[in-house]
Amino acid sequence: MSSSEGVQCGHGQQQTAEENARIQDQLSRIGHKLLVMSGKGGVGKSSVAAYLALGLAKLGRRVGLMDVDLHGPSIPRMFGLEGVFGFSPDKRMIPHAYNERLHIVSIECLLEDRDAAVIWRGPIKHGVIKQFISDVDWGNLDFLVIDSPPGTGDEPLSVIQTIPDAKAVIVTTPQEIALADVRKSINFCKQVHMPMLGLVENMSGFVCPHCNTETPLLGKGGGARTAAQMDIPFLGSLPFDPRMVEASDKGRPLLENPDDSPLLTALERFTNEVVNRCGTAGARLKMFSGGGCPK
Repeated sequence: MSSSEGVQCGHGQQQTAEENARIQDQLSRIGHKLLVMSGKGGVGKSSVAAYLALGLAKLGRRVGLMDVDLHGPSIPRMFGLEGVFGFSPDKRMIPHAYNERLHIVSIECLLEDRDAAVIWRGPIKHGVIKQFISDVDWGNLDFLVIDSPPGTGDEPLSVIQTIPDAKAVIVTTPQEIALADVRKSINFCKQVHMPMLGLVENMSGFVCPHCNTETPLLGKGGGARTAAQMDIPFLGSLPFDPRMVEASDKGRPLLENPDDSPLLTALERFTNEVVNRCGTAGARLKMFSGGGCPK
């Protein structure tokens, strides 16, 4: 190895050490880290992540929502957010503020063309996910909710390696074809020693807004049975509401609508169950009584 190569190697090691130090400093300022994941696509994982983050913020928590679905980011559009990030004086990215208590980061906010394809392999994706912690000015957070792509590939692995105390919130729909894949996600968490907060069943039924009759569009109860079989907590069932589709397309989340619905009631129960299982009465959250996310 030449002397120049040695200098480059040492410089790279120093950069890595500095980045790791920034990561550890930021993680120490976040109370709970929740990785929302699923065994397959199409189960509404991003919607669950978005509404969990919004529900936590409505309970008065300081929340960060980090979208690491790098190839198919959808979080910014669901919240009606556009434009690239700003930067703080120390050159850290400033998350988009949906409101005073909910701040959001997504790869889409780094793209000048939001319809551009992201064609990356594992090492680059791992680096970006690390930067979403080390180079983002999150401030003090009670919760960091992380929306990952479906499956058990690069992104969930990178989250686990970067945020070792993250807990999984696993999303499924009731039918067996989805449950077969969600069992793989559960076994993935067990294999990599990742704690699981629990399993939530999405699209568990459709309640007619006119007659209140419930129709099990995709079956019902499969999530609860699977949670019991796999010995993990069941966090609740969320019915299908077609208004959520329209709300997401318009960038105006349904929880901002004052009308009551079975879905809103179920989302409230689900959010409270998450809070209870995280034990948010603990002293760690009391540390964050001042400050919060940057505005």
